[in-house]
Amino acid sequence: MARETSAAAQTGPGAGARRICVFCGAHEGARPEYAQAARETGRLIAARGLGVVYGGTSIGLMGLVADAALAGGAEVIGVLPGSLVEKEIAHRGLSDLRVVQSLAERKQLMFDLSDAFVTLPGGTGTLDELSEMLTWAQLGFSSKPLGVLNVSGYFDPLLGWLRHAVAEGMVIERHLALLSVESDPARLLEALLGRPAAAAAGGRS
Repeated sequence: MARETSAAAQTGPGAGARRICVFCGAHEGARPEYAQAARETGRLIAARGLGVVYGGTSIGLMGLVADAALAGGAEVIGVLPGSLVEKEIAHRGLSDLRVVQSLAERKQLMFDLSDAFVTLPGGTGTLDELSEMLTWAQLGFSSKPLGVLNVSGYFDPLLGWLRHAVAEGMVIERHLALLSVESDPARLLEALLGRPAAAAAGGRS
């Protein structure tokens, strides 16, 4: 059973903690590649000896990431508004389930608990999370690595829009470099963390 606690009673991660925040959808989507990528992302994070922070539900790609990471022995922390817990979509097998009051509080706590961010396919909630993290990085509020897993070209339209925004003078071109984009989970994690999986696993206690 997940340890369910109020966010107001929590502090930030302990010294030396390393966790990856995963933003992704509450649906599995139309392509099997999305589910495969979610499972692989969770598995690879666990294989590196890292923990996962995510949206706390048991459904969709979110649930698949959590289950794969848990199966690999990782700490998995879910962050979920109380109203969604009441709808019985909370994952009850997590290492820790943090219950918050609002979506804004959810994003802040996910940020505070994490050292880097990976975005998988998702809907408007996922887009909101990615956009806010990118904006914080652009404004200098965050220096934490931010990546997009572009599974089967899912994010091509969004990346095209960002390039369009640069061309139209609405986004500074160097800010696009704040976003690492890969189609393979292992390559994306290496781009964000700067170390191969074998080296990371070798450092586990």
